[in-house]
Amino acid sequence: MRELLLPLPAPQELESIQACLVMVDLVGSTVIAHRLPLSHYMALMTEFVQVMILSFEASGGEVLQHQGDAVLALWPADRTAHAARAALQAHERAARIGLAEMLGLPLQLRAGVAVGEVITGVVGGQPSAYGLPVNYARRLCEASQPGETLACGGVLRRLEPAQQGGAQRRLELQGFGQDCMAHTLIPLPARRTA
Repeated sequence: MRELLLPLPAPQELESIQACLVMVDLVGSTVIAHRLPLSHYMALMTEFVQVMILSFEASGGEVLQHQGDAVLALWPADRTAHAARAALQAHERAARIGLAEMLGLPLQLRAGVAVGEVITGVVGGQPSAYGLPVNYARRLCEASQPGETLACGGVLRRLEPAQQGGAQRRLELQGFGQDCMAHTLIPLPARRTA
């Protein structure tokens, strides 16, 4: 039985870092799965996950895991602005997925962004992170409305003032109590080029 267990990282392979975590989740994927033949659904989810992975990695993130219609990625905390921008851009990228357009399916995301200390390492051959920001990003993602990106206060403190313009609201997130303040991130206007 012991040989069936995943290999655990050695203590020297673990690293404690300050990181920013982004979780994105496709809205209504169960309804989509009911509407499409399984092969079409798998092709759509494959394209969705590939687009998210490529866009997160292009902005300096490391994808830790994806499960069906959800993707979790990590950036160093000093790149929180990049992570927040990638979370916001993920909405537009999902909406432009070619296969979804061909199938007449408008795609929307929910997103959550949290920052703090995590321990990273390889577990079962996959890069992994453990810590409250991982759970917090997931809870914020679950609490967000379709098309919305929610962030914790720590994320806001690491952004430029122009990036902080969204509304805030008190949330009761499972495991985080009733005093959590979530902040809605809003995209910055596109920069004009001369």
